[in-house]
Amino acid sequence: MAEENKLITERRKKLEEIKKKYKPYPNSFKKVDNTASLIDQYSDNDKESLEKKSVNVSISGRLLTIRNMGSSSFANLHDEYGDIQIYLQKKQIGDDSYELFKNLDLGDVVGIQGKLFKTKTGELTINTSFIQLLSKSLRPLPEKFHGIADIEIKYRQRYLDLMINPETKNLFKLRSNIISTIRNYFINDDYLEVETPMMHMIPGGATAKPFVTHHNSLDLDLYLRIAPELFLKRCIIGGYEKVFEINRSFRNEGLSVKHNPEFTMIEFYCAYEDYNYLMKFIERLFDRLLHQHEIDKVINYQNYQVNLKTPFTKIKFYDAIQKYVTGINSTKINDIDYLEKFCSSHEITLRDKSSLIDIHLDIFEKIVEKKLIDATFVTHYPTKISPLSRSFDDNPDLVERFELFIAGREIANGFSELNDPQEQSNRFKLQVESSTDDKMSYDEDFITALEYGMPPTAGAGIGIDRLIMLLTDSQSIRDVLLFPHMKPKK
Repeated sequence: MAEENKLITERRKKLEEIKKKYKPYPNSFKKVDNTASLIDQYSDNDKESLEKKSVNVSISGRLLTIRNMGSSSFANLHDEYGDIQIYLQKKQIGDDSYELFKNLDLGDVVGIQGKLFKTKTGELTINTSFIQLLSKSLRPLPEKFHGIADIEIKYRQRYLDLMINPETKNLFKLRSNIISTIRNYFINDDYLEVETPMMHMIPGGATAKPFVTHHNSLDLDLYLRIAPELFLKRCIIGGYEKVFEINRSFRNEGLSVKHNPEFTMIEFYCAYEDYNYLMKFIERLFDRLLHQHEIDKVINYQNYQVNLKTPFTKIKFYDAIQKYVTGINSTKINDIDYLEKFCSSHEITLRDKSSLIDIHLDIFEKIVEKKLIDATFVTHYPTKISPLSRSFDDNPDLVERFELFIAGREIANGFSELNDPQEQSNRFKLQVESSTDDKMSYDEDFITALEYGMPPTAGAGIGIDRLIMLLTDSQSIRDVLLFPHMKPKK
């Protein structure tokens, strides 16, 4: 730390000296070129032909290496797209400009103009005729990241990670491109992109602990949304037949490799369709993503081989428990005494007064989920844990719902929507009665909206952060969020 403070002091002194002759923070610089376009266009030119073309360059970026050699110097200039070598001679840029350059440090942002040429070793280089300091780096750049301590820096100071590691920069470009592919897939299928409120009077659309905020002029507590579902359904009630929203949702729960307090998801709803349509639609989306981004249908994710070939595997909720949990079969799956002993011996902590369905869900979450490596739709969930889903006509205890699991993680959740207002009201009331949260309520205006009539509808949500983790082989959700939430250092 003392060494770093000393370097900062030295750089501040250099800045004060520079200010005596130059303006180190100009309001703009005319950047015409970038490193990628120059390399693409001219790297194959030989030395003589490049000299004949007399290519003028105006480019800016950050200095990442500097090699002083008396009256001439080489440096590497880094911009968003890559690196290119620059060459400076005192006799060409003048004594003052060369003295300026000699006082620059790694990390300084400069603008330069000059002509392209190739060195004796064939490296494409800019022969600098003009240099301008655009911004001084007062802090020394970090060394290459390595080890656990540096992972902490990568997350806390992402700008340094982006500055130093092209792999990180490319990952977030890929994230942006994947989201664009998803958006275009929906738009091309006639879905309308909409925006719904981020602050809700009553949290709804999922079961999770919300963040609470306060509206001063209304003197009213509001909740950051845990899901946009109920407002998107209002759009269907209003007459739109296909809607989607790529949104941020917020859940006031733990931090982990799978969870961040705010996260990105896409929710979409289609009138006159059911949950079977959703599964096929999601399969086609995966085919599009893999093709568009040249990703194999069998990928390696964190030491797992994962099969993404369509159609995906389908298995019913209770069948999955009996298939993947040793000791639970058709005679034991409804024996609550046996299941309680099973959970105790397998270190599965049950909630107080757990019902049979609660125990089934705990066993599924603790044992089954992590075994679902290849893309798998789990269907036919219990109605009790699916309050917004439509029940099967021939079995009211199960709903027309699926969850998509890949590499042991939930990626998507969808169902045929419950559109009977009386049944929805009854389920909401039952949910409130069984909750341990005294403040829990439900959105009565949504019931009012349903009473105007919602057509048969199918809706689903896909976790975009987890999807990108999968497609980029990223171990933690923090790897795919530009600025993940972190515990304060102090």
